[in-house]
Amino acid sequence: MTSGKKTIKTLFQMKQNGQPISMLTAYDYTFARILDAAAIDIILVGDSLSNVFQGNETTLPVTLEEMIYHGKAVMKAVKQAFVVIDLPFGTYQVNDSEALRNAIQLLKNTNAQAVKLEGGQEISHTITKIVQSGIPVMGHLGLTPQSIHQLGSYELQATSQEAKEQLKADAVALERAGCFAIILEKIPADLATEIASSLSIPVIGIGAGNGCDGQVLVINDLLGLDESFKPKFVRNYLNLNASILEAVQLYIKDVKTKKFPNSNESY
Repeated sequence: MTSGKKTIKTLFQMKQNGQPISMLTAYDYTFARILDAAAIDIILVGDSLSNVFQGNETTLPVTLEEMIYHGKAVMKAVKQAFVVIDLPFGTYQVNDSEALRNAIQLLKNTNAQAVKLEGGQEISHTITKIVQSGIPVMGHLGLTPQSIHQLGSYELQATSQEAKEQLKADAVALERAGCFAIILEKIPADLATEIASSLSIPVIGIGAGNGCDGQVLVINDLLGLDESFKPKFVRNYLNLNASILEAVQLYIKDVKTKKFPNSNESY
């Protein structure tokens, strides 16, 4: 474990030293404060908030303004973690100038340290443009939720030899474009291991096996807040859904039977 404020240099050193990198999502002040106190290495303000916070079926509806809102809340709590914020769908696909403008707006309004974009060689020029402006970029390959309608499903990616070669080429392209790290999502473990060992930048896995330089999960999944969502790659470290449900039911019972508040809880 490293101490002090995490930087890109810290993450590079962790890869070089063989220290696994821990990464989780956070969307609000309360959870960000807890993750930071636990000494998480990277906090991702992910566009997954569209699913777990807003209740949407995909990540597509979330807006730049909403990402800024949640990013601000997270940054108020963080003292040591490295914070990355997703550029949401539609903010970097039109042209490089608009992508740069939106990346600048995201960082200026949140004070986060980096942005994350989904895609491979087709957006490498956009990444280069943003990086050259001084904004660190994390890439994202494999299952890219912003392209779900094009992918057709959330199934395992890069299963054919052609797709594997394309993914490897995309990873190299992102490193050359200036990405400081890459997320690999839902791809074969041996492929992820090969990519991680071939790149000089950290590779963070989610559903990509144990051969990556680090791992990321959505905090809601780790805590078991949604019992209906149980992909193979998620490990529930708690079952907060059941715990919260029980606590709320006890509260309702105490209110209905006038056991709450008692004399010690009254003024």
